[in-house]
Amino acid sequence: MDFQNLSAARYSLRKFSSQPVEPEKLAQILEAGRNAPTAHNNQPQRIFVLQSPEALEKADACTAAHFHPPVILVVGYDAAVSWKRESDGKDHGEIDASISTTQMMLQAADLGLGTTYVGMFEPEKLQAAFPEMAGVELVAMLPLGYPAEGAHPSRLHTSREPLETFVKYL
Repeated sequence: MDFQNLSAARYSLRKFSSQPVEPEKLAQILEAGRNAPTAHNNQPQRIFVLQSPEALEKADACTAAHFHPPVILVVGYDAAVSWKRESDGKDHGEIDASISTTQMMLQAADLGLGTTYVGMFEPEKLQAAFPEMAGVELVAMLPLGYPAEGAHPSRLHTSREPLETFVKYL
């Protein structure tokens, strides 16, 4: 699929099948996250792959967004590594992690899988449940898997503001 069609067709999947994600497809998705451009190429993004029933259950307890996917990617950044803008100290780690997440979402869609960006979670609870996440600023949970039968975009998916709302030519 060409990029314009892919970006228009991709939607937030909220109904996952129980079909497992093949390791080679998961590897491609993670590679897309690794390849994401980052400020000064510092590569602060950190990705945690949750796929065991125990890990998925623990993650489920940290969010009100319950979609029951076969995989959840938790994306964050290492603030000790992320680039800070010299003029005001703005940390670009969250931006870098978000770009990484977006690339993984698009790669997943290109492979026939679905995702939804979940920002509604409790980082402290996740870090308590997964000590491996300590020291990482958590940005997103990314449920990942195949669409369940009957899954479809929300009714608002194609509702878009006019381009003029977002773009100003100066």
